[in-house]
Amino acid sequence: MNERDSEQVAQTFAERGYTLTPQEQDADAILINTCSVRDQAEQKALGKMGMMGKYRENRAHVVYGFMGCMAQSRGSELFERVPHLDLVVGTQKYHRVFDYVDSILSRRMETRMDEVGAEMVTARVEDEVIKVNQDRIISARVVDTEEEEGSQNTIRDHIPKETQQATAFVSIMQGCNMRCSFCIVPDTRGKERGRPIEDIVGEVKELVAKGVREVTLLGQIVNLYGRTEFPKVDGKSPFVQLLEAVHEVEGLARIRFTSPHPIGYRDDLVAAFTYLPKLCSHIHFPMQSGSDRILKKMRRPYKNEKFLTICEKMKAARPNLAITTDVIVGFPGETEEDFQETLECMKKVGFDNSFIFRYSKRKDTPAAEMDEQLSEKVKEERNQSLLRVQEELTIPKNAKLIGTVQQVLCEGPSKTNKETLSGRTSQNKIVIFKGDAERMSGQLLDIKIEDSTGYTLYGTPEIH
Repeated sequence: MNERDSEQVAQTFAERGYTLTPQEQDADAILINTCSVRDQAEQKALGKMGMMGKYRENRAHVVYGFMGCMAQSRGSELFERVPHLDLVVGTQKYHRVFDYVDSILSRRMETRMDEVGAEMVTARVEDEVIKVNQDRIISARVVDTEEEEGSQNTIRDHIPKETQQATAFVSIMQGCNMRCSFCIVPDTRGKERGRPIEDIVGEVKELVAKGVREVTLLGQIVNLYGRTEFPKVDGKSPFVQLLEAVHEVEGLARIRFTSPHPIGYRDDLVAAFTYLPKLCSHIHFPMQSGSDRILKKMRRPYKNEKFLTICEKMKAARPNLAITTDVIVGFPGETEEDFQETLECMKKVGFDNSFIFRYSKRKDTPAAEMDEQLSEKVKEERNQSLLRVQEELTIPKNAKLIGTVQQVLCEGPSKTNKETLSGRTSQNKIVIFKGDAERMSGQLLDIKIEDSTGYTLYGTPEIH
């Protein structure tokens, strides 16, 4: 989701004459889009921004800004943590970032040009006054974290790619109405707000016209899209209606979505996998815990039995379905018995992969104030146990694919080795192979799987 939001901001700069640079030391504006799901993500963002302050020593005009969830939750206190920071913009204001940055930057450049001996003078940021949108005066230290009606409709543009783009993210909604005790997202992203189906379909059509073959629909709880805004039709939820509408886009080969919640995962969505072949044979389905007692403390309003039932229904609807999940280990009060229930659930479902996170306190969440906080040592031990169980599930699953032919959407050169190509199966398994990037990118290819390193498959394109 942050990747999609960042692309939207970058597109507004490119559209108005700015150029993206891969070299941060050459940038006139440096923006970090932040995440608050875990403390580690916040600390990493703060550390990176702190290190980049050195560029102002030789380029006094550089504008520094934080965007996203940490910006939303921490606001002006970030100026105390990062003295050279200019801009803090929340999750409903991505479409305002360009105006703020451009105004600050323009003012700085004008001031330096007007000053006598400007090469020897550095203006103090806190003394600057910037005019934005011709109608209001703001300090160069800008904080904008207010809610804005209709902000969900502003994440809709994409950066034109120099090479063939095979896949794209499409934001269908913002916000979350659930109040999981460990999660800060409802406070940083606001309430659920969905985009109209016709707008989303229009965006997908534009992407397909540019060569995109696969889209991933994004929402904080994606299957709850439109539940408070749009009516059911013929017993189908707004999300299933959206899937059907996107499925009709000619030229689109694949549809993914992330991440659904057991609440709202009803039979109409299960049934969609029986008659919408463009839906990929993969769902990322966050379990969080296999213990009903811990799920209740997490404010996850379902029991483990319901989660298992949905998984069974999905496998029946799409027999070759791959299921991946999220698990939080070491939640406050988690006993050894609770942990063992999570282990057993992982084995019972047979997840193809799991993203396992040690519980991390988040500011202003109920879980952060709970008694029985576990030690980091216990959390790490349990984390490693879950990782070992997942390896025991994943390695044989992928080994069974050796010798088979899998349909793979080529996404272009591999991120780790530009001499090879990378793509994904319908089950979202990464496949590495050799070939001509210019000719194969964006193409659905039959790849014979020849090897597996556990989580990654290796193969050779079949010649027809």
